[in-house]
Amino acid sequence: MTAIGVVGATVYALDDDAVDGKRGEMAGPGLWFEDFDIGATFETPGRTITESDLMAFAGLSGDFNPIHTDHVYAAATPYGRPVVYGVLVLSIVTGLTARLGIFDGTTIAMLGIEEWRFLKPVFVGDTIRVHLTIRDKRPASHPQRGILMREYHVVNQRDEIVQNGFINLMVRRRPTDTLESADDAE
Repeated sequence: MTAIGVVGATVYALDDDAVDGKRGEMAGPGLWFEDFDIGATFETPGRTITESDLMAFAGLSGDFNPIHTDHVYAAATPYGRPVVYGVLVLSIVTGLTARLGIFDGTTIAMLGIEEWRFLKPVFVGDTIRVHLTIRDKRPASHPQRGILMREYHVVNQRDEIVQNGFINLMVRRRPTDTLESADDAE
């Protein structure tokens, strides 16, 4: 399965039990665990990083390191200008992933970030996008949940990989009553 771009945003009511797949409709247009094929790839839309993004992140994080916030200081570094915070890029990656819509209403928890690498600097004015691949999947110990191992490649406007790594996600499995209803319809 391959998806490129943004999926629509229909939202359904989600009660507490629905997280465990015990009742109701899926809470959004997201895909169930069973819908993801190993090797499936997705590409997000792009997003240009602005000076406002950089300064808002400095204020939010409290990190005013001059390599990020001081143009005069940064001009004397090998980069010649301020470098965007690597973790700001990672934060934007999560937002770009959300724009796909494929995890809406089926996500239970992000389980961790593994082997994340900051390969090239990102600067104000760069446009990044994400190439996401489902590298593996497995059922969780709870019968209504599954684990997706997702590989990320963050690329800039020149298609250079600037960051990469894995972000694993727990998602809802299709409720068994939905599977039984589908079988009955055949």
